[in-house]
Amino acid sequence: MQPRWSERTAQTALLSIILQLASGFSFADGLVVDRVYDPYVQPLETELEWRALVVQDKDKPELDGLQVHRLGVGYGFTDRWFGEIYLIGSDGGEEEFEVEAVELEAKWQLTEQGEYAADWGLLFELERETGEDQWEGAATLLALREWGRWVGTANLAFGYEWGERIDNEWESELRLQGRYRLQESFEPALEFYAGEDYRGLGPIARGSHRFSDARRLTWEFGVILGLTDDSPDQSWRLLVEYEFF
Repeated sequence: MQPRWSERTAQTALLSIILQLASGFSFADGLVVDRVYDPYVQPLETELEWRALVVQDKDKPELDGLQVHRLGVGYGFTDRWFGEIYLIGSDGGEEEFEVEAVELEAKWQLTEQGEYAADWGLLFELERETGEDQWEGAATLLALREWGRWVGTANLAFGYEWGERIDNEWESELRLQGRYRLQESFEPALEFYAGEDYRGLGPIARGSHRFSDARRLTWEFGVILGLTDDSPDQSWRLLVEYEFF
């Protein structure tokens, strides 16, 4: 029993160190608000996902009214690996709607749920702009821990972007979520996002409905409020996810 306890202690200590160090990192610019990922994979599960982000900022005409949409299809290939492909488009602000990028995503569940004090995973992303030879790759550490009805989730991402007419540079992001499992149909949460020119905090609500034949519909909705002058005033986010086997 002693080795198991030592592993749990090490996992918890590592998460604490990462979150403490992350507060001092230089974070990525651009739009940081998205979703907070959990580390879990369901084998043989098919997923249809739509995510939308609406930005409001009267001081930045290029961002005010901007909408970013992601439409994805994913599949759980094994009990450890899940893959997804996205089409990404935007409109509003000073631009008309168009599909701007394609993204490939792979999630690797590192530990069994409940095996250690925290559950761990890794997320790998590769994105390519459709109209330019511009690329972005990222790896994200996923961590989740439960305290009774409370759930804490952390995403710490490191990425690199390169290509034509952009500066080749390293990036990093931090996303945190604290959620209360009130009931499956409604779970209130608080999320924090950090980027080089962005800090945001706000309430999120999520819920899910299970159908009788192993199908499930999950939704998330909320608003992240900018905490600094450089951050957009409001970033509204919506997620709708349909899962089936």
